[in-house]
Amino acid sequence: MKLVIASDHAGFELKEEVRAYLTRAGHEILDLGAYKVEPQDDYPDFAERVGDALIAGEAPRGILICGSGVGVSVAANKMPGIRAGMCHDTYSAHQGVEHDDMNVLVLGARIVGSALAYELVDAFLRAKFISNEPRFTRRFKKVLAIEAKYQCGSN
Repeated sequence: MKLVIASDHAGFELKEEVRAYLTRAGHEILDLGAYKVEPQDDYPDFAERVGDALIAGEAPRGILICGSGVGVSVAANKMPGIRAGMCHDTYSAHQGVEHDDMNVLVLGARIVGSALAYELVDAFLRAKFISNEPRFTRRFKKVLAIEAKYQCGSN
């Protein structure tokens, strides 16, 4: 699978480990930075890079990493069509895709180590949205309606 990945300085080391893991597993990875530890970098910039790449169709899914996972999750979810979920357990990593069509996995580098990160990424990538289940489709359409409402400034 083609994936985009990015992190701020706090997530840099884990991003490098996850990127290498995914490359070894045969995935095509588009690394959108950070490319070195730069304490002055800002997590919203990397969230926006991943969101822009997904919106442009460069990949179907992305991975974002910062210190806690919270910052990039908040920033990414401001973008239309981005459904980023912070996951620190494998159930959430696959359930977020299956029930909510999550397209960005968010990890907190200060929360999870590389071994757990690999398990989370695997669960995320194996999962598929359960689009034939009426309750999930109904709920997903409601999420899209909320996004459309506020995107147009109709609030």
